[in-house]
Parts: sequence; structure tokens; C-alpha cells
Amino acid sequence: MLSLALLPGFAQWGAHLEELIARPEALWIHGPVGSGVSTLAAELAARRCVAMHEAASTATGAQWLASEPRGVVAARSAPGQLSCLELRLPGLDEHPEAIPALLAALAAEEGLAGELPVSLGALPCPGNLRELRNRLLRWKLLGQSPTSEQAGPPRFEAEDLATNLHALERYLLHQALRRAYGNRVEAALRLGVSRRQLYLLIRRHGDPVRGEEGSGDLPHRVLKRRPAQNSSPDPGTR
Repeated sequence: MLSLALLPGFAQWGAHLEELIARPEALWIHGPVGSGVSTLAAELAARRCVAMHEAASTATGAQWLASEPRGVVAARSAPGQLSCLELRLPGLDEHPEAIPALLAALAAEEGLAGELPVSLGALPCPGNLRELRNRLLRWKLLGQSPTSEQAGPPRFEAEDLATNLHALERYLLHQALRRAYGNRVEAALRLGVSRRQLYLLIRRHGDPVRGEEGSGDLPHRVLKRRPAQNSSPDPGTR
């Protein structure tokens, strides 16, 4: 298990750790997915000698705390108006300085020696600690490392909404595929679309990880726009 001192933001909340353990109130820990919420909750519950619960929602967490007044809850969302102590774990995007030490610790757990590729610690890192571990395992087992992403969102030079949405769609698809290392099931989950929808998007925009070119097919909302109506560039010529 990773040391709590390696978790993002430890310099802020770590100074009050012993006080949190000693307090009589229930403790609600939340943060971004994969940020170490469950790890911290389990550790604090063990030190408090109480039970720990992973809550799918505020309602289920509140129901559980009714019978565990000093219990520790791990959740994705804040507790709202519940009467308990709240600790929010930040993500790695808020504390990128934590990445090198975390990578070193994860590499040690996996028995990896030597210098790691710089790309493994590059932001953005959605999923936080979980994504760092996944990156490391993909590199160790498959030799895969993150590919470079387009710097920032696309420039919206068109005047009409349809053309701009088309450009944004391409950007988000390629970003999801890169962050999923070309795993299309994972990319679909990241985008919140079905696998069928993902394959339609890939057919239209291509796959930068596998080097597949898009067909150039334009959605109906773009095709029916008449270029003479405004000065928007033809999306098919970009």
C-alpha cells in the first residue's frame, strides 16, 4: 500500500491527520476517481478502529452512518449537509509535484528498476493514482507509453455552431483514444458513448493511436449548412 504521505495534497491535510483520527465525529472522504480516497479511508478507519464504507451516493452514505456514528466513508461526492467531518482529496492536476514520488513508489511495487519514461508522468492524468498505475503497467507489460496530445482545445474559426461542434467532436475523440492507449472500450467509457457510436466517430475522424485516417464523412448538420451563408471555412478542407 502506498504511503499516505505520497497522496496529493498531503502537505495540507496531513498535518491534521492525528486530530482527524481522534475526533468523535464520522469522517467523510471524497475526491476525484482514483485519487486515493479508498486508500486513505481504509487507513483512517483502521487507525480509528471503526468500519469503512464506500458510498455510491450521499444517500447511501448517510444511511450507513446512522448506524456507524464514528465510521469512515469513502465517496466521490461531498457529504452535503450531513453532520460529519469532511476531507476532500485533490487530484494530481492540482498537485503535479506529487507525481515523481508516486511513480517511483509504484515502480518499486512492480519491481521496476532504472529510469522511467518522462511521458508516464505527463499531465493530463485522468484517474489520478489509478491512471498512473495503469500507465506503468502498460509500459511494463506492453511497452506502451502515452502519446502526445494536441495542445489545448481546437481553434474555433468558423461562425456556425455545426462546424465548431464537428471540430470539438474530433478533438475529444482523439483525446479519449490517446488517454486510453487505443483501448476502444475504455475510450467509449471516457466519452460516455456506446461502442457503436464510438466506431461511427472513429470512421468519421480516424484513430491517431492506430494511425487510421478518417473517412471525411460529415454529419448531416454540417452538410446542410450552406457555405454562402457565412464566412465559415469548409470543414472538409481542414
